[in-house]
Amino acid sequence: MDGNVDDHTDRRRAEDATKYSEARYRRLFEKAKDGILILDTDTGKIIDANPFMTTLLGYSLDEFLGKELWQIGLFRDIRESQAAYRELQEKGYVRYENLPLESRSGQKVEVEFVSNVYAENHHHVIQCNIRDITDRRKTERALEKALAFSDDLIATLREPFVVLDGELRVKTANRSFYDAFRVTKAETENCLVYDLGNGQWDIPALRRLLDEVISRNQSVHDFEVEHSFPSLGRKTMLLNARPFPPDSKHPELILLAVEDVSAVRERADELAELDRRKDEFLAMLSHELRNPLTPILNAAVLLRLHSNRNRLNGVENPVLQQSASIIERQVGQLRRIVDELLEVSRISTGRIHLHKERMALSGVVDDAVATVRSLIDQRKHELTVSLPAQAIWLYADAARLEQVVVNLLTNAAKYTVDGGRVWLTVHPEGDEAVLRVRDTGVGIAPEILPRIFDLFTQGERSLDRAQGGLGIGLALVKRLVEMHAGTVAVSSFLGQGSEFVVRLPVVPPPDPRPPSPETEQAQPAGPSLRVLVVDDNVDTVTTLAMLVQESGHEVRTAYDGAGVLEAALDYRPNVVLLDIGLPGLNGFEVAKRIRQQPALNNAVLVAMTGYGRETDRQRSQEAGFDHHLVKPGDFGKVLEILATVPASPPA
Repeated sequence: MDGNVDDHTDRRRAEDATKYSEARYRRLFEKAKDGILILDTDTGKIIDANPFMTTLLGYSLDEFLGKELWQIGLFRDIRESQAAYRELQEKGYVRYENLPLESRSGQKVEVEFVSNVYAENHHHVIQCNIRDITDRRKTERALEKALAFSDDLIATLREPFVVLDGELRVKTANRSFYDAFRVTKAETENCLVYDLGNGQWDIPALRRLLDEVISRNQSVHDFEVEHSFPSLGRKTMLLNARPFPPDSKHPELILLAVEDVSAVRERADELAELDRRKDEFLAMLSHELRNPLTPILNAAVLLRLHSNRNRLNGVENPVLQQSASIIERQVGQLRRIVDELLEVSRISTGRIHLHKERMALSGVVDDAVATVRSLIDQRKHELTVSLPAQAIWLYADAARLEQVVVNLLTNAAKYTVDGGRVWLTVHPEGDEAVLRVRDTGVGIAPEILPRIFDLFTQGERSLDRAQGGLGIGLALVKRLVEMHAGTVAVSSFLGQGSEFVVRLPVVPPPDPRPPSPETEQAQPAGPSLRVLVVDDNVDTVTTLAMLVQESGHEVRTAYDGAGVLEAALDYRPNVVLLDIGLPGLNGFEVAKRIRQQPALNNAVLVAMTGYGRETDRQRSQEAGFDHHLVKPGDFGKVLEILATVPASPPA
């Protein structure tokens, strides 16, 4: 009796466990987020379907039951459906990664189909699991499309690049790389980068670059490498390398971009050479233009001296005086044009150097007005200058700021009809000094106004070229003002004149100094000196010698470098006015040889030259010159130098 009770209990437990298992399976079946179909193994017809499947295809459960798979849209026709069924019976398992499916409403659905045969209650059952992968496939297709687009885009990139793996083997490269370095895809992929082209890429600088990328896991930008390829010649390349992001699919990969800048570097070298030749040409042109101006200006000064002397003796010759003034004025204009030619190079290459010191702006204005006074008077303009009562102090290069004001005043005078008005006003405004130059001139055309400060920009040119100039002055103004941390602006209307406004930062005034005892100012006069004048231009020597003699000094002349040293040793001059561009032995060499003679140690050497660049002045100083005057020089500066030299008797 007890044995029957135990058997009954065990049976009840087994039945309960089975019921629990079936209930649990049913819950999973009903709640599953994938479709599940149960098929009869003998007929292949559906005997059960879960809610996800009925919802996916839009059929009720009753409509599913008794149908084959092709009838609910899982296969295109009965033939494909039965072929899959036979494979399932043979293998016990089938899988389709991407099976097209059409719902009752005609909506296209893509599914992943997996079917298994398993035993249940002593008979076999077929279970089909259907996962909706429609959204995933859309994403995959979009990604494939993007990748295809990227591949096409990469293939069209002009910049060569390669992708390297962690062992620095080439995973892939673009067509630009193959074409630029004359290698094939087969020769490149899976090849160690240093072995490319039979070792042509075994470049020490490339090894250092990639070592840095790998060791630091950092990008390297614009790493310049020069290398000679046996088949390509010498190349200059900019290498850019970066590791793939750590969160990417392949963080071990390295992208190496190779930009061939050989042509750019060669072009830059060519341009630098052209620029150097241009500078040399401008320097030579300046020298050649200045040389003939020197005797012309000297002759004009002699005419004026004799005219003044005659007037003191009661003999008036207004024609002579006027002619001398005209010559001096026009030589001054030519000199400014030559100076502007040299400024072109300085502006474009940024070789303008400033010599700044604390200075009062009023002094610059006074000097600039004095410089342009003759032009203002010649054009019969009325110039009004307004300065503040208190001095405005700047930290600036006085000579360069004077150049700014002179250019602005000269433009105002040139572009204003005779008898016009020009105003120059200066006033403080906050921490700035504001300088305004306004005129009643012709104004500036609106299409030219935006580029008025560009090199070679001028207003409309007429055949008479009445205004003259090279279109350099305002570009120089802008550059010089900006170098002083200032700004310059212009406003203008055609027929209503123009106004230029310069703003410069001010500095505190200097500390007051105790008054120093008054000393007698040196006058450009002194004892009679022995002066040696040297130039290969006979007219320059003649006129300069005459001026020196008119000033009360003794003169001896020479015309070439070879004869200077002999003449100097014989004459023992106090001062040598020496041209640089002498035939045979140039002025630099002559100066060096003079400095080597103990008997000529005290001689003052003055370079009188058409070369006026900063490098020329430096060479003069290195050769032993005491002064450097640029032709056509102001003879007043020569007199100032002579006045500082003590006379000494010949040895």
